[in-house]
Amino acid sequence: MKQRGRAFKLSFMLLFVLAIVLAGCGGNNNTGGNAGASSEPAATATATAGDSAGASAQPSGEKPKVAFVYIGPPGDGGYTYQHDQGRKAMEAELGIKADAVENVPEGPDAERIITELAQSHDIVFTTSFGYMEQTLSVAKKFPNVKFDHASGFKTADNMGNYFGKNYQASYLTGIAAGKVTKKNHLGYVGAFPISEVIYNLNAFTLGAQSVNPDIKVDVVWTNTWYDPTTERQAAISLLDKGADVLLAYQDSPATIQAAAERGAFAGGNDSDMKKFAPDNYLTNPVWNWGPYYTKTVKSVMDGTWKNEQYSGDMADGMIDLAPFGNKVPEDVQKLVADAKAKIISGELNVFTGPISDNQGNEKVPAGKSLTLEEVLGMNWLAKGIVGPLPK
Repeated sequence: MKQRGRAFKLSFMLLFVLAIVLAGCGGNNNTGGNAGASSEPAATATATAGDSAGASAQPSGEKPKVAFVYIGPPGDGGYTYQHDQGRKAMEAELGIKADAVENVPEGPDAERIITELAQSHDIVFTTSFGYMEQTLSVAKKFPNVKFDHASGFKTADNMGNYFGKNYQASYLTGIAAGKVTKKNHLGYVGAFPISEVIYNLNAFTLGAQSVNPDIKVDVVWTNTWYDPTTERQAAISLLDKGADVLLAYQDSPATIQAAAERGAFAGGNDSDMKKFAPDNYLTNPVWNWGPYYTKTVKSVMDGTWKNEQYSGDMADGMIDLAPFGNKVPEDVQKLVADAKAKIISGELNVFTGPISDNQGNEKVPAGKSLTLEEVLGMNWLAKGIVGPLPK
């Protein structure tokens, strides 16, 4: 499968920690995202490959030509699906029809496609971490085209990046899991052992422990973003170990469906997955990309675009929590709602100490909070998570 670009090797995480100044954060193994691409055909090159100008500078107020590059196909109900919903919201708001290319693997193909799009578009959104270097390379060749890359940390004069603090919603999901478990044993189907997944796993665990200190969390790493068969097997293995509430950080609903067959609660990732098992669904983090895409394209239209590094959160609505499943108790929903309000107001910071890792080392002293850069470079597992971090 195609990586969502977030599945870079742990050795690269060291660079990530040193270089990151991110305003936002996305694996490989073929990530099918769920929102699929536009039904429009992929953009066709209208300039020579070596053209360094690309689309002409956008006159203020005119509607720009917009393109998206997706790691996955439509219909997986997760990451790409949410990006595509954001594209459609932007189109409806601004009266623009954007082009989108789906199932674009990272590597040479990505650079070729981004180059083709740059030849005939004013702004190109690349939605996977693994597109970062390719986007930067093409941006240098097309200084009159704007580029915006999801989840990365590199910029250029004509290239920004964006992501969000989805760990806030992972923490809330953990609160719900910690209240509904009967065994104090949770399971987590992790995509890749990279910072993005690690800090969401830790946030989920800390949220659960905030209401149930006896919680332990077993993890299975699938090294996939969208592989329902592999993810289902991982979920079953966690259920066999005794976990009675699961959360998955992939694009497929396979974990939720496997849990439902055993009568267990489960949540997924990226979008509302309640429809896959309404009575066994817990909740999970969801993305809302529409306002960001609308704001960014509008800034191109009015000539105010800047190469920002944007990190959305629950306060600005980029991150939210999916509706609860049918059988999540009302008192649990109320508890989560109260915590959500505190996160939005700034009263509750997910990564405020004391926090220790699962080796007994203090990672965050009492009264201290991790900076965004420290969160985004996280490479340790919180107390209560079973097993070492894969190398």
